[in-house]
Order: sequence, then structure tokens, then C-alpha cells
Amino acid sequence: MSATPPLHGVCDPRFAAVREAFTENFTKRGDVGAAVCVYVEGKPVVDLWGGFADAARTKPWERDTLVSVASTTKGMTTLCAHILVERGVLDLDAPVARYWPEFAQAGKDAILVRWLLSHRAGLPAIRRDMAPQSLYDWNAMTAALAETEPWWRPGTQHGYHAMTFGFLIGEVLRRITGKSVGQFLRAEVTGPLEADFFIGVPETEDARAAEVLPDPPPHPGDVTMWETLLRDPLSMSGRAFLNPPRTPTVTNTRAWRAAEIPAGNGHTTARALGRIYGALAQGGALDGVHLLRPATIAAAIVEQSSGLDAVLQFPTRFGSGFMLPTAERPFGPNPRAFGHPGRGGSIGFADPEARVGFGYVPNQYQTGTLQHPDLRWPILVDAVYASLGKK
Repeated sequence: MSATPPLHGVCDPRFAAVREAFTENFTKRGDVGAAVCVYVEGKPVVDLWGGFADAARTKPWERDTLVSVASTTKGMTTLCAHILVERGVLDLDAPVARYWPEFAQAGKDAILVRWLLSHRAGLPAIRRDMAPQSLYDWNAMTAALAETEPWWRPGTQHGYHAMTFGFLIGEVLRRITGKSVGQFLRAEVTGPLEADFFIGVPETEDARAAEVLPDPPPHPGDVTMWETLLRDPLSMSGRAFLNPPRTPTVTNTRAWRAAEIPAGNGHTTARALGRIYGALAQGGALDGVHLLRPATIAAAIVEQSSGLDAVLQFPTRFGSGFMLPTAERPFGPNPRAFGHPGRGGSIGFADPEARVGFGYVPNQYQTGTLQHPDLRWPILVDAVYASLGKK
């Protein structure tokens, strides 16, 4: 087995602590391949990558290596929705059925678009059993959601819509624009910003895709969140993650990369996350590319849901789509930070107060436990703010 190669990229001397923490992620915290990027006041100050893109540790992580980032994808889907809000073609306080008439089935006629974004719609899972291949069939997933009866009275509580979030928001977006989320994101965000984030990876980009490595076994006596949630696969929480059923290795298949699953199968670089959130951190524009107005961003991050999550069974906070920090999971020291983490350890977020955009992507997934949490991105974030003198 080869040794971990040296880190590559650039790091402003002021942020040497970030480079040191990133190095220690490989030597002390289990990273195999990863990248981190930090924008401050619209400029990249950290852009580092290293390690290996495969389990055999034979393929070096390159500058343009893409990796599947699970729910970090939700931040991009949310951004697309708010672009439509700013243009006046999507009303968050309108019923979903205004845009998607078939959605009104099973008592869902009064569900608001805002509730889809804030995980309050009562649709974290599809009730009927779905075949594994249906995960890649947009029409099958949206039709099943349209016929699903909510698991709770919509608007009365929140619970993480782990996989359904992207199909729900994505179908509303498709009905308005005629484009899929992946197409819209490319046309309106990543293309203009020259940021490598795909929801639906073209086959021509497959050679850049890192191999996702499954979670290592937990320490003796530790219980992971997934073990707790999935004890009953037929429960609401179980179905939220396992209906349609999928195996951990699915993320390394062409079918997964090709599909558009806008809650969970985005593929990106840390550089792209840092750049997109860097734009949002300084008012919504970067290098002449406008994403959102400051007022749109401010409205998007007003808290809509907080407290015990009915699906995850621990506290979460959401604005209208973006995840908001909690005491257990701060995105740095400033309370107005927003973004979205993903299963396995990736994250992208913006901090408007410090004007920081942050992205971190690994291929070694780590869920962590209460006793042994995944500290890779939190330690990097601490190093960023320590370098800014704002920890």
C-alpha cells in the first residue's frame, strides 16, 4: 500500500492552521482522499486536495476529482428554488398543487411549498414498497409521492425528508421551468460560476469520479445513527432511507452517477462548494455572476423548523431549505451561517457575517457516534475561524 501523497493546491499563509488540520485528517482522522476550499470576501484563500480517489490507494486525488456528497446536494437544490422565488415564479406560501396538480391527492391539497423546503410536509418516505430501480426513475418517484398520504398533519412538525426532498422540490421546479434540477443548476449556477457541481454526472466525466468508501466499523460498544434508525426498515424512519432499497455500494455505479436524485447524489469538488457558498456569503454574487439578492438570502434563512426531528430523532434546524446551525452542529461561531452537510462527512456552508464560503469533500464516509464523532470538517472550520481571529 502506497503512503499518502503530499497535499496539493494553495493556502494563504494566514490560513496555515487549515493546512495543518487538513493534513491531520489523513494522519489522525481517517481521511483517504479529500479536498477543502475556503473563500473569504469573495477570494479563495484555501484550495487543498490530497490522498487517493480509490480504496486500493493507487489513484491519486486530483485537482478536479469529483465525489458523491449525499445530502450536501440539498443546498444546491434549495438554491435553485430560491432563484425561482426571486424571479417571482415560485411562491413559497402557495400550495404545491398550484404547480403540480396531481400532488393534491391523499389530503395534500393544502401543503405549502415552504413546508417542502422546511421538512414539514409529512412526506419523508413513500408508504408503498418501491422497487430498487425506481430510485432512478423520476416519474415513478414523483407519482408515488403524489399518491402518498402524509405521515403527520402537514405543517405541525418537521422530520428530515432524506431522499424525498429532492423529488418534491425538483418536480415543482420542473413544472415551472421545464428543466430538471440538474439542468437548471448547470444553466443558472454552476455554468456561469464555472463550478463543478453535477446532479446527474455525464458519462464523459466518469473518469474523474472518486470511489466512495463505506463507513468503517464503529468502535466496540458504539451505536451509529444508522443502526438506530434502520432497526425497523418498515418504520417511517426506515422507509425514509431504504425505500427504494439501496446498498452502500450503489454510489459507485454509473446508474447512481447518471440519475438525478436532488436530495442525495450530487457530485462535486470542494472548490465548487467553496465558490458557490462564497458567492452567497457576500450577498449572492461573485465575479460578476448574480445568484441571489441579499434580501432573498435573508428570507431563505429565517428559521422555519427547529427542535426534535421526527425522522432523525435528534435536534435539527432549517430555514426554507438550507440547514441552520445548532449547538451540537455549529457552522463556525456565527449564528446566521447556513448550508448543508451530507452523510459521510461532506459539507458546504456560507457565513454572511464573516463572508466565508466553505466546502469540504471526502471519499471515506464516516458517520461517527456520540462517543466518537466525525471531527474532520468541524476541526477544519475551527481552524478557519482561528485564522481569522474569530473563533
